[in-house]
Amino acid sequence: MDFSIPKYLSDYLDELDRFIEAEIKPLQAKDDNQRFFDHRRENARTDWDNDGLPRPEWEALLRQTRELCDKAGHLRYAWPKEMGGKGGSNFDMAVIREHLAAKGLGLHNDLQNEHSVVGNNPFILMFKEFATPDQFKRYGDKVLKGEITTAFGLTEPNHGSDATFMETRAVPEERNGVKGWLINGQKMWTTGMHVVSHCMVFARTSGKDGDASGITVFLVPRNDPGVKIEEWLWTFNMPTDHPRVSFTNVWVPEEAIWGEVGRGLGLGQSFVHQNRIRQAAGSLGAAVYCINESVKYARLRKPFGKALAYNQAIQWPLVELATQAEALRLLIRKTAWEMDRMPHKQVERELSDKVSMCNYWGNRLCCEAADRAMQVHGGMGYSRHKAFEHIYRHHRRYRITEGSEEIQMRKVAAFLFGFIGPKKPEFDRLEEEYAALRASGKNDREIGF
Repeated sequence: MDFSIPKYLSDYLDELDRFIEAEIKPLQAKDDNQRFFDHRRENARTDWDNDGLPRPEWEALLRQTRELCDKAGHLRYAWPKEMGGKGGSNFDMAVIREHLAAKGLGLHNDLQNEHSVVGNNPFILMFKEFATPDQFKRYGDKVLKGEITTAFGLTEPNHGSDATFMETRAVPEERNGVKGWLINGQKMWTTGMHVVSHCMVFARTSGKDGDASGITVFLVPRNDPGVKIEEWLWTFNMPTDHPRVSFTNVWVPEEAIWGEVGRGLGLGQSFVHQNRIRQAAGSLGAAVYCINESVKYARLRKPFGKALAYNQAIQWPLVELATQAEALRLLIRKTAWEMDRMPHKQVERELSDKVSMCNYWGNRLCCEAADRAMQVHGGMGYSRHKAFEHIYRHHRRYRITEGSEEIQMRKVAAFLFGFIGPKKPEFDRLEEEYAALRASGKNDREIGF
């Protein structure tokens, strides 16, 4: 088994490093753009008098950076080749995202809003895998040109992890001879609604609460008169672009359906699996940054005339974090490698537990590493003059979003105990055999349990 990074990918990391040095760092240093990354970052990014939304100049800088990255051929690295990308694999993206996040906070990679020189856009592969031929023909060109951008409307005010219990409903309604659907409901944490063209609204169209089937995805124009931003939700890490949105008597034609009627939950799973493995890699990279900075500081800081690094109270917590990071890296890369070797839609059935392991542990590790970095650095670690508080505040969110730790651990448990996944047939058979043996009069000791 070869654990080395393939040469093409190693060469590409070098190319990215050169691009960052030549193009991105000079832009960050220009016109005091450093204010978005130093101790002033939260105020520089946040328009406190405009619902806490991102300041226009901050988002303008991100757009300028994305244009530079796109022109250089980096932004769409992970897009399918037939859609104008380079076909970068999940394994590639895991290595790249860790590499970029391990560099620390900067214009090259700021995960607060998924900004990176190598873009993360799960919507593209989701479109490729789930759009019908007619939808691909109708929307494909607009998607590739960025004329259609989407927010993700799954979570609701009364329903987060229990997404299949959503209250948003869509019913068939014909208008002026055109078949369509009438949508009513509310969504929560619909990130990016201030800039997108559409919202992907998940709504129940059949079945009952708790059913995985019967949920349909609709592409709803953001400027529809029935779409209203009810409030912008201020968060631990500002600025905010996460609103509560209401959909009141919103009518869309049938062509607005994304994928197939009643099969919308599969689109949601497609999105989160891509996001979770890449998010895990980014969290790992940020954790590595915190560990490395702490080690360096401990070697150089000499209270009482002796480097902190000689103290076991400093050594041992960092040793544990470094060990966990090494183990997590192997799990992430193995899982990403396995994802690349099966059809996209098969990941949910065969590998979802491993993706969840990577994600919940990566996010937790990052928070622990940031917290430890603050402690090692003392007062300066607690200040905003170091990046640790920003890393902690941002990555703490990931322990809730994209599926909370508890939901992801429940997914792992379901695979482990054979309630779903590859082990289910084996455990179903064992249960039948056990029941038959008990019915024959044998007790557990005689059966061998």
